[in-house]
Amino acid sequence: MTDFRLQVFYISAQKLNFTETAKELHISQPAVSKHIKELEESLGVQLFDRNRNGLALTADGATFLNYAEKLLSIYNELSFELGTKKRQLNGSLKIGASTTIAQYILPPVLAKFISKFPNVNPVLLNGNSKEIEAAIFSKKIDIGMIEGTRNHKQLKYIPFIKDELVAVVSAKNKIFSHKEKLSIKELKSTPVVLRERGSGTLAIIEKALGKKRIKLSDLKILLHLGSTESIKLFLQHNDCIGFLSIQSISSELAEGKFRVIEIPGLNLDRQLYFVHKHGSPGGLSSAFIRFASGYYK
Repeated sequence: MTDFRLQVFYISAQKLNFTETAKELHISQPAVSKHIKELEESLGVQLFDRNRNGLALTADGATFLNYAEKLLSIYNELSFELGTKKRQLNGSLKIGASTTIAQYILPPVLAKFISKFPNVNPVLLNGNSKEIEAAIFSKKIDIGMIEGTRNHKQLKYIPFIKDELVAVVSAKNKIFSHKEKLSIKELKSTPVVLRERGSGTLAIIEKALGKKRIKLSDLKILLHLGSTESIKLFLQHNDCIGFLSIQSISSELAEGKFRVIEIPGLNLDRQLYFVHKHGSPGGLSSAFIRFASGYYK
C-alpha cells in the first residue's frame, strides 16, 4: 500500500548509500537512483547531496525525512489494523530482548499486545545483545530486540526506537556534589562501573570513546556488572559514575535519587533494533514488529 518511492527514500536516508539501500530492498542500484530522482522531480526539491564522500541529506531532505517517518508509521498502523481484522492472531511468539529493552521498554508493549490479541502467547527470553543474536541463530527465539551495533551480515536489523545513554551518579555522590559536567580528559581518571562484555550498552560506549581515541583500558574501571539494576544499586553505595539508558532511570531522576553528568563531545545516542534472520519474518513476528513500532510512534 505504501508508495515504494517513500520506502526507498527512507532506507536511503538511513544508510546514505544507494548500494546498501539496493541490497536492503532487493532491487538494483540504478533502480534506487531512478526512484529517488523521480521523487525529487515530483517534489521539486533536491533530497540528497551527492559527492565523492557519498550521500548527505539536504535541508529539504531532512524535512522530508521527518514527514516520511510519520507517513510510514501511519501506513504501517493502517495496514496492521486492516490485516488483523481479517484474521485472528494466535499461537506462541518467542521474543528475545536485551536487558534494557526487556526491563524498561517492552513490558507496556506486551501488555497492550496481549490485551488486543488474547490468543497469542508471548514468551520472553532476556539476555545481552550478543546472547539474543545467538538465540536467533539457534532458533530459540522467533525475533530479537537489541541495543547497540549491528554485528552479523546474516541478520536483518530493523530500527525500532532511539535511545540515549547518559553518565549518572547518585545524588549522594560526594565527588560530584557540585559538579554537573565532566570533560573527556577528566573521565579517564574518574572511577566508573560498566556493563559486561557482550552488552549493547558497553559496545556503544566503547565505540563513542574510540572516536575520541580512548580505549576502555584507559578508563578507571572498578568493575563490570551484568544488569542495569545492579549498576543502579552499586551507584547508590559508591562515589563513581555509571552509564545507563535514560529509559532505565526516569523514575530515579524524578525522585532525585540520581543526577545526569554531562560529558561534552561524547555522543552516546543509539538505535534500538528488531532483529531476525534475512527473509520475511513469520506472521506473528511481523505483526508484533508493526504493533510495537506503532505503539512508540
